[in-house]
Amino acid sequence: MPEPPVTEAIEIAVDAQVATVTLNRPDHLNAFSEEMAAEVARTWEWIRDEDDVHAVVLRANGERAFCTGIDVKQGVWWYHLNIWNQVDPGQLLGPKHHRCWKPVVAAVHGMCAGGGQYFINEADIIVCSDDATFFDPHANGGVVSALEPIGMLQRGVPLGDVLRWALMGNDERITALTALRLGLVTEVVPRAELWGRADQIAREIAGRRPEAVQGTVRAIWESLDMTRSTAQQNGLAYTHIGNPSPGERPPRPPRREPRFR
Repeated sequence: MPEPPVTEAIEIAVDAQVATVTLNRPDHLNAFSEEMAAEVARTWEWIRDEDDVHAVVLRANGERAFCTGIDVKQGVWWYHLNIWNQVDPGQLLGPKHHRCWKPVVAAVHGMCAGGGQYFINEADIIVCSDDATFFDPHANGGVVSALEPIGMLQRGVPLGDVLRWALMGNDERITALTALRLGLVTEVVPRAELWGRADQIAREIAGRRPEAVQGTVRAIWESLDMTRSTAQQNGLAYTHIGNPSPGERPPRPPRREPRFR
């Protein structure tokens, strides 16, 4: 397997076909800088193109925060560009922007604030610890909050709750249990169990046929931008592309009892 890209603001490790990507700016509450955003982009591109990686765990070092958005102390680094050439820097953080269809399991602890939502808006499965909180400081700074809440809407978080998150600012935080109720996360676990649970989920997925897994992820995400009939046609095409022919299909594995949350 080719070595992962050299990075400073994130850590990358691969084991048993699972890539673990760890945000590593704990002294800055894992706020993303220009350099970190570029490293994350290179990492998603490497994961996308590396066939020996079948699934990803996205997590963060430090006790206090998963990510608190853009590093405001560094300043806004894209304003020097022509207004018509400016792009949203946060889009670099999401795997789907880089057409990476490897399933991503996000493990969120502590604070996930503002632009931290970029990381999890394009994750496939989000597990959080019982101390996790989600909030948006844009309103307190008099700054428009648009792209992060739009991503939340795409995840199916109810409109009223997205507006409340975006408009209440630092004065109100979504707790882990509320995030579970809203569908922002799929599971809440004790803090000590968070990384292990995310790794367990990723390893179970990584053990399945990767062509089928990636085709499933791609079909579902692309359907968000399509009408129902177009999405069904697109998904059917992926079954022809990604499914093995009848003669190539392996025997069914032994039946296991399902796990209930």
